[in-house]
Amino acid sequence: MATSIILRRNIKIRKLLFGGLIGGLSIFILFMKINSLELFLFKIIISLLMVLITFGFKDLRYTIKNMYYLYTVSIILGGFLYFLNVQFSYKQEGLVFYHNGLSINFIVLIISSPIIIYTYVKQILNLKNNYSNYYKVDIYLKDGTIKNFNAFLDTGNKLYDPYKKRPIIIVYEKDLKCKLELENILMVPYDGVNSHGILKCIVPDKIYIKGVGIKKNVLIGISKEKIDIDGVNCILHTKLLEG
Repeated sequence: MATSIILRRNIKIRKLLFGGLIGGLSIFILFMKINSLELFLFKIIISLLMVLITFGFKDLRYTIKNMYYLYTVSIILGGFLYFLNVQFSYKQEGLVFYHNGLSINFIVLIISSPIIIYTYVKQILNLKNNYSNYYKVDIYLKDGTIKNFNAFLDTGNKLYDPYKKRPIIIVYEKDLKCKLELENILMVPYDGVNSHGILKCIVPDKIYIKGVGIKKNVLIGISKEKIDIDGVNCILHTKLLEG
């Protein structure tokens, strides 16, 4: 179910239950005398069957991606449950751990497992939604220097040059680190929801957006305030990703 939600597969409940049932059959490994290699191969086959029964087969990439997230979720859940079991079942004295007679019970497993999976899935979806708008940007200045930025695509950035209708991207002044030539500076008036004023801009030779390509008809707006987004020092304009 967690894999289905993360990948937005929209799979019917009966398929999820059937896939889970196939996974549950792995309990019979406890009654089989097999070596480590055979155990590894058996687990791969079981997980492959789970994925094929639950999500079906479209192509190899689709199946591998399903298996990757199935294993990722399983490792996260297994790691947390192992941690809880150690906390409940073992006592530590210095660097020595020994069993103290307690063990994590079935009720704790039922309560903690959905909480762990829900928290993990929520974080993964937030990362996928947020970081899909992150881009690597190279700004080629008129003096021949190249500046590298971590950019964020902000759908709220509607800034245009009123003269030639060029889209404006915003960079933090201290991250630009270049000497601005007066003949290369434009003062652009802007109006926002809560503010208006004049924005200092420069005309670059071109910019390169990784995964998008080269853009030339653009201005670089210089912000005196640091951009308050995790790891970002450049705000992109939606117009630049069109075409």
